[in-house]
Amino acid sequence: MEIQQSWRVRLSFKNATIFLTILNVITALFLLHGFLSSASSRNSRLSSNQFNSVQLSYIKESEEIRLAMRPWALIKRVREIEQEAYAEPETEQQKDTKQTAAVGLSKSLKSFRSINDASSLKALEEWRSRKMERARLRAMSFPKRVL
Repeated sequence: MEIQQSWRVRLSFKNATIFLTILNVITALFLLHGFLSSASSRNSRLSSNQFNSVQLSYIKESEEIRLAMRPWALIKRVREIEQEAYAEPETEQQKDTKQTAAVGLSKSLKSFRSINDASSLKALEEWRSRKMERARLRAMSFPKRVL
């Protein structure tokens, strides 16, 4: 009988709570130690990976080359065409000038055939045909205004 009562005293709720609290504190200390050690090792890695002036100049030069290779004129012209698509309905003369401009743009892009591959030319032709089709549908959907 006395042996069973001694076990009850040892395994009370108070003792179990104290045991779990100590276990949680130990776990928290281990986690805190892990976070602090990983932060210090990360800082040491960052300081060892600092760029020197040669690497910085190389990065700047490559960024300038990348920006210089972008087709700014083509991007600007595409934006202009997109803005014109949402403008008010046009007259026949404006449509002719736009169509000649589109044909001129297409011809100038075809002159870069040595740079462009066949897939990009095909995509350009598909884009141009879709754009012309949208313009034709838009012209048909708006009634002609009498001036």
